[in-house]
Formats: sequence, C-alpha cells, structure tokens
Amino acid sequence: MTQPITRPQAGGTLRIGGDLTVNRLGYGAMRLTGPGIWGDPADPAEAVRVLRRAVELGVNFIDTADAYGPFTSDLLIKKALHPYADDLVIATKVGLTRPGPDDWRPVGRPEYLRQQVELNLRHLGLDAIPLLQLHRIDPAVPLEDQVGALAELRAEGKIRHIGLSEVTVEELEKARAVTPIASVQNLYNLAERKYEDVLLHAEQQGLAFIAWFPLAMGQLAAPDGTQGSAEGDVAGGATPAQLALAWLLRHSPALLPIPGTSSVAHLEENMASAAIRLSDEDYRSMTAVS
Repeated sequence: MTQPITRPQAGGTLRIGGDLTVNRLGYGAMRLTGPGIWGDPADPAEAVRVLRRAVELGVNFIDTADAYGPFTSDLLIKKALHPYADDLVIATKVGLTRPGPDDWRPVGRPEYLRQQVELNLRHLGLDAIPLLQLHRIDPAVPLEDQVGALAELRAEGKIRHIGLSEVTVEELEKARAVTPIASVQNLYNLAERKYEDVLLHAEQQGLAFIAWFPLAMGQLAAPDGTQGSAEGDVAGGATPAQLALAWLLRHSPALLPIPGTSSVAHLEENMASAAIRLSDEDYRSMTAVS
C-alpha cells in the first residue's frame, strides 16, 4: 500500500523565476536510463513507477535533459505523467551531445540549441518548457550567442525561464547581462562545496540553486543511487543519505536538491529527508566536516 500524498513537503518551497513555486526536494531523472546514461533502463516499468511515486510523495520539480539516453528520460516522464499536473514543473537541459555511453560533449551553436529545444518540447509533450537550462557552456561559441538563442526561444513562447549549469559567478553575471536567468544547477553536496560562492551569490540575487548529485558522498551514497558503504541508521533513525539531504535543505533557502534513483524504495528513503529537522549542533558539526 502506498502512503498518502503529502503536499507541501516539510522541507518548504521556493520560487523559480518569481512565479514557479516548487517543493524543495525535487527529482533528477538521469538515473532512469541504461548504463553510462545511455539507452533504456533495465526495468522501464520500475522507472514509470518511480516517477509516479515521486509525484505522489510531493515532488513537483523534475529535472531531465535531452542528453539522458538521449531522450530516454524525457519519453519515460511523458509516459508516466502526461497529462501533467498543473503544479508540476519539468526542467530540462540542452547543450551536450552524446556520441556514446559516458561520453558528453558540449555544443552551443544557436541552431543546435534551437533544434534540441524543439525536440524536448515534442518528446515531453509540452507547449512551453517551464525551465530550460544550458547544460554546459560551449567554449567554442560566445556565451552571448548561446544564451541569446535561448532568449529568442523564450520570446517565442517556447521557454518560460532560462537557467545555467556548472557555471561560475563571473559566467552567471555575463549571461545575466544578456537576459534574465532564473536558476543555476551546479554540482553541490555536503562533501563537495567548491561552488559555495555561486550558492551565496544565487541566494543574494534571488536565484534557485539546483544541486545535482547531492548524494555523491562516497561512504554515504553510491553514484548509482544505491546505499553506499555506511550501513545502518544513525542517531534519530535517519540514514546518512537522509541526513545529507536534510543538511542541504537547512544550509540555504536557495538550494533545491534533485536526488535521482531508479528504485521506488530508495526514492521513498530520499523523500523522507524533507521531514528531518537537524539540531543546531548537528548542523554545525556536519558543516565542519570537509
């Protein structure tokens, strides 16, 4: 028996672009693909169950990308959830090509970005993409041209908000000089905080900071979304992975973690993190760990 729908989440909400209100524990769809983020998953039916269960548990922000599969996660999202709930925000990304498994190459030519946005719309079954993110900046193409192409698509009504991924404060501000930016998606977790300055800047500027790979913590959670080497529960009955997500939710109101998994059981474990309240002492001791 499934648990009842719990909305809004105990982890609170944030607003993206001033008008998209989302619960602060989202879902990252990258792990719904095959090995090397390539092709179909071993169990497509379980992938559909994961997506539907995520929404039941209060997820209303799902992050995907044309490069996941390619398009595997997009098609699964459409199969599982279309027609979409009014409050469901689907964010996707363009700007990385996939020659093969575990191979990621940036392409930021405006005509390519436009083509991929059109394909995202088709595969997701959307009239407009709520949040379209530049997956990576292509060093061979001026940033102004890449962001400018997305701004043109927004003017045409095909994109609602624009975001960036894996950027510095300098790159973020360079893009904001061209067009409004609603979000940043950078690698960030308790153990890897090299983008702390970007997080602080996003918080000050009212931007969402989407934390990808929030459980890439070695002993706490394995990269494939399974429990890592730390076994058993910790104080209070929470697992280490749950505490890691609870720390992110406490650390900054701008943070939007998007843990991904291909397992319903692991999804339910992750989502329970939103209800965890860290004491001041626990938060300080976790923050001090480098």
